[in-house]
Amino acid sequence: MSKQQAIVVDGQVVESLPNTMFRVELETNGLVVLCTLSGKMRMYNIKVIEGDKVKVEMSPYDLTRGRISQRMK
Repeated sequence: MSKQQAIVVDGQVVESLPNTMFRVELETNGLVVLCTLSGKMRMYNIKVIEGDKVKVEMSPYDLTRGRISQRMK
C-alpha cells in the first residue's frame, strides 16, 4: 500500500499562536485548522502574520491540522 498524497488548499491566517503555530481559515469550506510552518519557511525566516494568504498541506488522516508550505503575495 502506497503513501497517500497531501491535500493542498488555500487559506487565510486568522490568529498567530506561540511556537510558530497559526489558526488558518480555509477558503474551500471555511473550516479553521491549526497549522505549523514548514521547515524551509523556518530556515529562510519567512514571516507570516494575520491576514496573509497561505497554501496549506493537510494529511488525509487528520483534517484538523496542517502545515503552511507557502505564503502567497
